[in-house]
Amino acid sequence: MKEIKTTEAVGHVLCHDMTQIIPGVTKDARFRKGHVVTQEDIPVLLSMGKETLFVWEKTEGMLHEDEAAERMRGLCMNAHMRASEPKEGKIELFAECDGLFRVDVERLEQVNSIDRLMIATRHTNTPVKAGDKLAGTRVIPLVIEEQPLQEAEAICAGKPLLEILPFKLRTVGLVTTGNEVLKGRIEDKFTPVIIAKLKKYGMEVTHHCTPGDDMDAITQAVNDFHAAGVDLILCTGGMSVDPDDRTPGAIKATGCDIVSYGAPVLPGAMFLLGYFADGTPVMGLPGCVMYAATTIFDLMLPRVAAGVRVTPRDLKKLGHGGLCLGCKICNWPNCGFGKGM
Repeated sequence: MKEIKTTEAVGHVLCHDMTQIIPGVTKDARFRKGHVVTQEDIPVLLSMGKETLFVWEKTEGMLHEDEAAERMRGLCMNAHMRASEPKEGKIELFAECDGLFRVDVERLEQVNSIDRLMIATRHTNTPVKAGDKLAGTRVIPLVIEEQPLQEAEAICAGKPLLEILPFKLRTVGLVTTGNEVLKGRIEDKFTPVIIAKLKKYGMEVTHHCTPGDDMDAITQAVNDFHAAGVDLILCTGGMSVDPDDRTPGAIKATGCDIVSYGAPVLPGAMFLLGYFADGTPVMGLPGCVMYAATTIFDLMLPRVAAGVRVTPRDLKKLGHGGLCLGCKICNWPNCGFGKGM
């Protein structure tokens, strides 16, 4: 840093906070470290008794924290996002639409392994709404060499670390199983729960039937809905290993590719996921979806709604963090359920 006259400081960067004292009114930093002095600041600084200032002496290959923050933003920002103005070397990113937020976790770790750079994000595969904060980036010192930024940019190679996939599935075929529902012995309380959860992602049930426990009828209903062209097919109930639970077998009989019957998640272990050859997803939902606030269905629905093809590995990875603690007030997705480190 160097010392210069305050009257000659326009455009220079302050190297430390500068406190303004107004008796009985305030005693606080009037100008923060890193502030770029403007012409309007000069009278204020002089009134604070600052005839000279210590400012950053810019040299080749060195970046001010706000310049570096802009470079960090470039590592992260993607479509459907907006960025805040740089402040004290920090930039925050926000969602501009509803969708599935995803992070390239491996490359993020590589960037964060570079000394004096940091990026903090939400968990990957988290549903977000327009306006939600996604990430914050900054460099640690006031000034930093350009080399660490260049190293980070080489890791990213022009591909941002973050993305938002807008929800795109819209229509749903719902097959509500169970003779007790078909014959009116009990009220169907499963369907209203499903409708409410789908609504969060812009989807609605356009086809619905109650085939009871007849395996052939369930299979036919799934195939009929697929032929009708719905974006997603859901089957509720009858998902356990009991002899009279026929939903898994009925879904398999459609000929769709079964990704998994079972998932390392509680509640939701008896979940089934499959895909028809054209990519239409089919889910078999266990009874817990009807009564538990958050289940495997809540973890999978945002991914499927965004058009992400879920793999067996995706499901297996849910085991770490896949135990819901059943909090009295559910704050999902702002909790650890389904978000292994």
